[in-house]
Amino acid sequence: MTAEHYFSTDPDAPMRRSEIEFSVAGRDYRLAVASGVFSAGRLDPGTAVLLRKAALPDASVQGDLLDLGCGYGPIACVLASEAPLATVHAIDVNSRARELTDENAATLKLAGRVRVTAPDDVPADVTFAQIWSNPPTHVGKTELHVLMDRWLPRLAPDGVAWLVINRHLGGDSLHTWLVDKGWLVERIASQKGFRVLRVTRVE
Repeated sequence: MTAEHYFSTDPDAPMRRSEIEFSVAGRDYRLAVASGVFSAGRLDPGTAVLLRKAALPDASVQGDLLDLGCGYGPIACVLASEAPLATVHAIDVNSRARELTDENAATLKLAGRVRVTAPDDVPADVTFAQIWSNPPTHVGKTELHVLMDRWLPRLAPDGVAWLVINRHLGGDSLHTWLVDKGWLVERIASQKGFRVLRVTRVE
């Protein structure tokens, strides 16, 4: 199912629905999940590390935030809950993932501030105060670099990107590549085999 999530816009797997529960920053979440979507059986360990170790936006944060590769929406829902003045763009190539994110945002009364779209449907003039991603490392290094090259330049001048990468799936090489591309990269945490990277523009 993981590979299908990365490469399919419309999953062929039968839609077997369930729910998962998790807590972040003192809030409890119950989200609908389904087969054919990344990590449908649980909150992905990398996503859990990211939400625990990165600096979540606070209530003062405004503007546009991006959840890159939203899956069924755990990151988008957390960001929208923590930053009620912000708009969260949740994007994914997987149509089933987008449907679930829409549903979960509506259930949490976040629908007006979580905009779920396919990547190509994000308005070209939107820049992001923050980008959050547990990117699809299984697509391979080349495709991962294409993804970063496409979205990181859309950070606002003072924006920040938070990425979580499995160390065994290229976490350290991505760090090096981003630095070589001219980004300021800080490893904020390393836990359970995952690197949490903070990426900003070089001043």
